[in-house]
Amino acid sequence: MELRLSLEGAAPPAFLRDLAARRRADGAAIFDKTGHYRRPGAGGLPALHDAVAAIMGGPEDHARLLRIVLETCAEQGVLYAELSVSPELCGAGDLAAWREHVAAWTETAAAMRAQGIDSRGIVTALAHHGQARARAAARCAAETAGAGGAGWIAGFGLAGVGGGAGRGITSGARDFAWAFDCACEAGLGLTCRAAEESGAQAVRDALALGIRRIGPGLRATEDGALVRALAEAGVTLELCPGADIAQGLCPGWAAHPIARLADGGCRVTVSAEAPAFLGTAPDGEYDRLADAFGWGEAEFARMSHWALDGAFCDRASAARLRAGLPPLSGRAD
Repeated sequence: MELRLSLEGAAPPAFLRDLAARRRADGAAIFDKTGHYRRPGAGGLPALHDAVAAIMGGPEDHARLLRIVLETCAEQGVLYAELSVSPELCGAGDLAAWREHVAAWTETAAAMRAQGIDSRGIVTALAHHGQARARAAARCAAETAGAGGAGWIAGFGLAGVGGGAGRGITSGARDFAWAFDCACEAGLGLTCRAAEESGAQAVRDALALGIRRIGPGLRATEDGALVRALAEAGVTLELCPGADIAQGLCPGWAAHPIARLADGGCRVTVSAEAPAFLGTAPDGEYDRLADAFGWGEAEFARMSHWALDGAFCDRASAARLRAGLPPLSGRAD
């Protein structure tokens, strides 16, 4: 189960190099001398997403990419993935262009569902682009929302650069309340990135907006009362340990807060976030967590069920997907 997966961030380098060559686009800012993506540091992901989006074309390119990403997920044992997609990066915020992208993704997703992997899209506003453009993204989300998670567009989220008043998601989360309200009224699930740079307050702000899926929420461990509040509210935490380590936000696997959050009763899940950019992969995440914390099948089964509990798909899809998950053992809270 992948709850936090960026479509652009999962684009294989070879796919993008081919597009860049055919369009005679300059990829020097994106690729290193070996042809791989330049590794972004902390705070560098938004700029890399923008650069990749500038090379991508219209709906056909994005539909091809979705197929490739879902095929890769399926090869790694993923049954269901939620892809972060942005109207700003797909059609420059134009609603008509956005509708064309959604139609192409919906067709591709249906074909891939028949091959055994389901998916949904989370419309993602970019907080560092400001409130007005976030409102426009929310309107795009509302106009293409699927009823009850049955359509491909099933959620709305906020992402971007953390830290700094008015720029980071969490330091000004309440400034984006209109966008969340708009998406909520359209029946979309809500998620918000609580930037590590903004500390535990980032998580508090997201929680205060009534958002019940927060990623990653690492700094919540600085406040025991906040951890208890997250556990009591049943918030699903979208954690990406490999991505955090790759960006220098955490010194290593054994130091990652995921175990402390789980021990505190929080519903923790694991996603790769931007595997092509950061060298992460779902199967690799579980292997490293098993080595770091001694976790086994029971812990990972529980996380998979928590992820499905927090997923934005419709009930019929959730019931079908749950039949494919490993059975739970021990307490079932």
